[in-house]
Amino acid sequence: MRRWLLALGVTAAAPFVGLMSGGEMVRAAGAVDHAGLHIDHRATATDSTELAPVDVVEVSGLLDDILVDEITDSIERAAANGSQAVVLQLNSRASVVSDERFAELLTQVAEAPLPIGVWVGPSGARAYGAPAQLLAVADVTAMAPGARIGYTGTLKKLNDVAVSFGMADDLLTNGSMGFLEAREQKVLKFSTDDRGVPVLRNMLFALDGLTVNGKQLNTVVDALDDNGQVVREATTARFFKLGLVPRLLHTVASPASAYLLISVGLALLIFELFTAGIGVAGLVGAVCTVLASVGMSYVPINVTGLVLLLLAMVAFAVDVQVGVPRLWTGVGLVFYVISSFMLFEPVGAHVMRPSWITLATCIGGMALTFIVGMPSMTRTRFATPTIGREWLIGREGVAVGAISPNGTVRIDGAEWRARTNRATPLADAQGLRVVAIDGVTLEVEPLEGGARDYREMRKSGDAGSE
Repeated sequence: MRRWLLALGVTAAAPFVGLMSGGEMVRAAGAVDHAGLHIDHRATATDSTELAPVDVVEVSGLLDDILVDEITDSIERAAANGSQAVVLQLNSRASVVSDERFAELLTQVAEAPLPIGVWVGPSGARAYGAPAQLLAVADVTAMAPGARIGYTGTLKKLNDVAVSFGMADDLLTNGSMGFLEAREQKVLKFSTDDRGVPVLRNMLFALDGLTVNGKQLNTVVDALDDNGQVVREATTARFFKLGLVPRLLHTVASPASAYLLISVGLALLIFELFTAGIGVAGLVGAVCTVLASVGMSYVPINVTGLVLLLLAMVAFAVDVQVGVPRLWTGVGLVFYVISSFMLFEPVGAHVMRPSWITLATCIGGMALTFIVGMPSMTRTRFATPTIGREWLIGREGVAVGAISPNGTVRIDGAEWRARTNRATPLADAQGLRVVAIDGVTLEVEPLEGGARDYREMRKSGDAGSE
């Protein structure tokens, strides 16, 4: 009996508790918030589990076609599953979709069959560029303390009318603002007096009681805890993230990931190109290159930067084949550094170039790879168990295929990369003699018709020894 009386008293006192609770409680029934949304706080459920859920969709990273598809699907899914609303948890600095696709997204958010909320969070999140314009068309918008919005650029049109943040349009076009300024400029649309919406639970409180397009949201219920104290329980938040494959594609579509993958992939392919057979390095390099190509198809690429990147790899390959870093390695590093800064085009005010840490890591790694690592691995892979290779000078063997000027020779049953001395071509199975060694490459000449100066040098050496 005591519990029933206490519950009856709480129900009668709920409006007054709502006025006195400060930040978390929604305003009293019949009030109108600063954004003009009608608030009718009439919770009919006795338990939060009886409330219809709210779907929360994470929108993080560059706004690409993958995320746009996810937002569209989430609206349709929520409408079909009986959700009260959809909340987009936004943290994005730029959009890489076409203007037409983004205009379609704005229309879908503005004309959704159920209320759409946008929460810029958690603390430190950013909504810059075109993604920030989602706040202008959403039904409920809020920010976490420490989050910022702005740099919207030219405001898109919705039904031939540009979206608007009211009197803050000019401030947000080329600048940004935090929560307090956004609240003062009436940019945000939510019902509570909170000085920010620090966590998603507060966003559910901000939705409670709002009537949007004739639909009233009921996301909070007053209940009693074990001590008989009045507590506020929010409805169930159902979190949705990208699936495994879409998440993988969205991850590789970031400039940093695409840059890292293309660098590693091409380097491994070069290593595999100058070694015998197809190994793990070639397989990993091919996978990285394919993923990088897919990712780069989503972001704006500078053609000159891409050409320089490919030229850098060609320059690296010239020295890898001889196993010794020379002039071409330096040329390749210069091309690679320039391409690293030019590879991605900016999007509006957002610079797409990877962070300095990423750039320094990749450039330093590439230098170590082609100056120290790659030559050493190539020499090791082609080396024979015999210590030293000076004994090969003067040895005779046969050509494995034509050599003009590069090819493969067989000396004492082992195959070596070879280059003809003084560009004298050798036919397949033709006899030859080793005259010098350059790294892991043997310089050879035919047994007959070889370089005269070498034969004379060899004869003079034999005469001197006698």
